[in-house]
Amino acid sequence: MRRLPSLFLSHGSPMMALEPSPARDFLAGLGTHLPRPRAILVVSAHHDAAYDGGRATVTASPAPPTIHDFGGFPDELFAMRYPAPGDPALAQRVAGLLADHGLAVTAEPTRGLDHGAWVPLSLVYPAADIPVVQLSIHSNASPEWHHALGRALAPLRDEGVLIVGSGSITHNLRAYFTTRPPIDALAPEWVTGFTDWIAERMAAGAVDDILDAVERAPHGRDNHPTPDHILPLFVAMGAGGTPLRAERLHASTTYAVLAMDVYAFD
Repeated sequence: MRRLPSLFLSHGSPMMALEPSPARDFLAGLGTHLPRPRAILVVSAHHDAAYDGGRATVTASPAPPTIHDFGGFPDELFAMRYPAPGDPALAQRVAGLLADHGLAVTAEPTRGLDHGAWVPLSLVYPAADIPVVQLSIHSNASPEWHHALGRALAPLRDEGVLIVGSGSITHNLRAYFTTRPPIDALAPEWVTGFTDWIAERMAAGAVDDILDAVERAPHGRDNHPTPDHILPLFVAMGAGGTPLRAERLHASTTYAVLAMDVYAFD
């Protein structure tokens, strides 16, 4: 079986499921350029153990429901469903791999797929016919902890599992709500300066710099006032193996301040 890459997807606004954009167009074609996985493991910024009892969890439902974990959007978005099957056996495999590395995780038998999972997957794999399992981040844990999580999961790539970190390469919602720019507004320098720095450090294989990007990169805190949406990047990096081999597959912005970069590792 061919080894799969690990991916980091910037999922942006839930409206990406409905609104035309360069990022939407890119994701809608991405699945045709990848070997078909037997299952998908998504690490979403919206599945956060810090707000879910403090313990990392992996979804183990055989039929995970679609979670509409947002408000104030059109009824059309709330009507959407992503009926991909779950994979309880994969959930147990994930728990076992993490336990082997001293990382505790609990199987959650009822939790569904949040919009960090189903919105991008509805574009990449619209048939919803590939099993999906979600693993939580822990926003109170360090970037290094999330990188180690990814390293522990790396064997899954040889087992037909596509590991996807779903977050956002920039994520300052206060900046968006302050000005409410149109979807195609140009990004300010404080956004592009950060994303360009990340791309340069990725090309250089500078793992330590990227793990500390919020502190080291230009405008790091401006782009990530909270860490949740960058943490899935570190999981995907870790799952890609060493040395770091990263390819920036896509770069665009929506609403000026949400950069939509996509990276593949290995």
